[in-house]
Amino acid sequence: MPVEELQRMFRPGSIAVVGASEDEGSVGCTLVRNLLAGFRGDLFPVNPNREEVFGRKCFADVRNLDGPVDLALVATPAETVPGIIEGCGEMEIPSAIIISAGFGESGEGGRVLEEKLVGIRERYGMRILGPNCLGLIVPSLGLNASFVDQMPDPGNIALISQSGALGSAILDWSISARVGFSCFVSLGNMVDVNFGDLIDYFGQDPETRSILMYMESVKDARSFLSAARGFARSKPIVAVKSGKYWESAMAAASHTAASHTGRLTDENKVYDAAFQRVGVTRVEDIEDLFNVSEILATMSPPKGPKLAIITNAGGPGIMATDVLLEYGGRLAELSRGTLSKLERALPPHASKRNPVDIAGDADEKRYRRTMEACIKDKGVDGLLVIYTPQGEASADDVAGEIVNITSITKKPVLASFLGGLKVDRGLKFLRENRVPAYTSPERAVRSYMYIYQYSRNLEQLYQTPAELPNGMAPPRNHLKALLTQVARMGREMLTEPESKEFLQTYGIPITKAKVARSPTAAVTMAQGIGYPVVLKINSPDITYKSDCGGVVMGINGPGEVREAFERILESTKSHCPTATAREVSVQRMVSDAGTELILGCKRDPTFGPAIVFGQGGTGVEIYRDIAVGLPPLNRLLARRLMEQTKVYSLLQGYRNKPPANLGLLEEYLVRFSQLIIDFPEIIEVDINPLVVVGDDFVALDARMAVDHDLVLGGAEPRSHLVIEPYPVRYREHGTLSDGRAVELRPIRPEDEPLQVEFFKTFSPETFQLRFFEPKKKFTHRDLVRFTNIDYHREMAIVGELTERGRNKIIGIGRLIIDPDGSEGEFAVVVGDPWQNLGLGTKLTDMIIGVASDKGLSRIWGLIQSDNERMKRICRNMGFEVELVDPTTVKATLVLG
Repeated sequence: MPVEELQRMFRPGSIAVVGASEDEGSVGCTLVRNLLAGFRGDLFPVNPNREEVFGRKCFADVRNLDGPVDLALVATPAETVPGIIEGCGEMEIPSAIIISAGFGESGEGGRVLEEKLVGIRERYGMRILGPNCLGLIVPSLGLNASFVDQMPDPGNIALISQSGALGSAILDWSISARVGFSCFVSLGNMVDVNFGDLIDYFGQDPETRSILMYMESVKDARSFLSAARGFARSKPIVAVKSGKYWESAMAAASHTAASHTGRLTDENKVYDAAFQRVGVTRVEDIEDLFNVSEILATMSPPKGPKLAIITNAGGPGIMATDVLLEYGGRLAELSRGTLSKLERALPPHASKRNPVDIAGDADEKRYRRTMEACIKDKGVDGLLVIYTPQGEASADDVAGEIVNITSITKKPVLASFLGGLKVDRGLKFLRENRVPAYTSPERAVRSYMYIYQYSRNLEQLYQTPAELPNGMAPPRNHLKALLTQVARMGREMLTEPESKEFLQTYGIPITKAKVARSPTAAVTMAQGIGYPVVLKINSPDITYKSDCGGVVMGINGPGEVREAFERILESTKSHCPTATAREVSVQRMVSDAGTELILGCKRDPTFGPAIVFGQGGTGVEIYRDIAVGLPPLNRLLARRLMEQTKVYSLLQGYRNKPPANLGLLEEYLVRFSQLIIDFPEIIEVDINPLVVVGDDFVALDARMAVDHDLVLGGAEPRSHLVIEPYPVRYREHGTLSDGRAVELRPIRPEDEPLQVEFFKTFSPETFQLRFFEPKKKFTHRDLVRFTNIDYHREMAIVGELTERGRNKIIGIGRLIIDPDGSEGEFAVVVGDPWQNLGLGTKLTDMIIGVASDKGLSRIWGLIQSDNERMKRICRNMGFEVELVDPTTVKATLVLG
């Protein structure tokens, strides 16, 4: 169990310090002193050059230790570390923290040392934190296994920092701010323990209420996203991700960024998409990290972005409004009733519109009346109260009124007190009463928008998407054959007609492009298509056709076709002399095209394929109006992707333009997502423009790039995805013992209504046998946890019966996999009307098959001792069934 393994690292009973020393200023000296200051377990100094360290017997080698050790702290030169870790493995020391630097961060020689560490770790099954890290601190245990000579207060925040130096600075800042921690961890180079491991650990740690991260990069994206998605619902995860602009520049310069999609999609945008997808809140700086964590731990997130601002000075109110609009928020529009209340409560010289300026002469009573009126307005999602020291109101009195107002509302209330000594006591009072309080209105508004984004991300996890059309993955073997032909020709770029063949196969409308090698052929094709037509250069070597004179539109006759053909070849030869450009495509001219969009995909080195949607056309890189999402997409996620762009407002209709068919556009995005899922070989796609045409959309141009080696070498299905798509490979058809057909398939988010009906078929006895408690009422969030699962770490197989045109779930088998993928817990339940028909056996057999496919070593389940049916099924299928206590048995099946 991974959590149990890390438990020995974070809660050790004994520690060996390798490189222990009494030399002032050395890392070994600091480590020992820190441990002696609070660690209550056994401490073993290790150093071949000393007989004792601070009065403790010193051992020459870890192999000479005379007692069991849970954790080894290593602070010796890098070249000695692999041998030391080998010795730890031989002594069955389960965990190590490598403080030493000089590994991957130092060059090729250091990377070789890291590879040795990975091999040793795998051989002995150890857990390793680092190298090149600070270590870890657990304040509640008095454990400082780091070379930071400060101990923060105990608290409920777990802080994970990839940077040692910045981690130390964060600790120093937080200690001065009296921020408490359940744990502080410095990750370093992550040869083993990574962000995903720690989210799994702290997600289950009862002392941790929220998880904060300083992140530079992710090594195991699948592990990180899976863990974050699993725990973001119950514990806020807030991150600062560095490298925004450097990464953007590097991505724009990469060799794959030849298309609009590639140039627009920098790594920073992909990280944003990944965070949003799994419920992680991204903030700008370290102070925001703690501010947002504090808010999320003390108040309910807002239900919307509409903020009411109350101020006694105009300037701060305007500053707050600017930041609110910049971060995508909205000024709440106060109702007529609220405005009437404010007319009666405020003097004539006060501004009653939002932001509400109650004037500099306001006292605390004016603040109270204004707050009461605004917070009760249904159009207000949250409230910001700004105070500057002037007039009759003191900071203490205003703070008291703000605390009082929070007792009558569940809406978030934030405060910003500007000034120095005059407002210090008021700020302290607010914070003591769990009201988020700031010294600037800008930071207060940013925090509000961060927590709104947090709730928005979580809402995405809890939604039940609409049913998708059938047949989303069409026959595609001919497309695989096409890619093989392209690769054997030494090409990675597909031509426009080849690229459009993929889109057409997946049901995305295109303008069919016919390829002509002569003016005469082009004329024949144009007459067959019907005028007007468009001619384009057809070359895998030319990305921006318009820039080299490779496009002529609005051609209305044979003479114009011939002239355009010659002009295109001459122009492209002049502008792109090295390009292969001897063919021209002829296609229908779409005269009634509306809004131009871009739809594309770029392979990110960390998160795999990233889908891009936004405003397209020739000005796409000027608009830079795009949003990024990770596949797989469903209708809900497709709509969210669209909503993040400005062009979405145009698509809803404006002036005399009717709204576009957004439901159909959702479907095309989902189809495009399925294309990306089905072809790991694709590294880049650019559909620009995808235009609105009446009630439909048409791809006028398309470009696709593939990985030559993957095409010829064979790509592992789904290996390119960090989020597991719907696993169609686990679908089977069977028959109940009474002859009725039943489909066995993985559960889907869309199954929530069927899950509700399924529970209604349970007798009290069935509820007790499955959930070990009497019948209960399940909330929407409970049902989402059952149906909206991460297929990477969990599987639920439903038995579905169709009767009188209605689908019913009649049984469910569930497998929850340990984070390290070694074993899993299973459970099976069948609704009362369908029991004793063989479904329980079929579901159990399916679960065994899934577990074997995922490489688990064993599965186990807890069964009530009086559940004779389930015990019989397990014994018949080879499980070992043993009594745990008088009411419970454990069924275990070893798989390998």
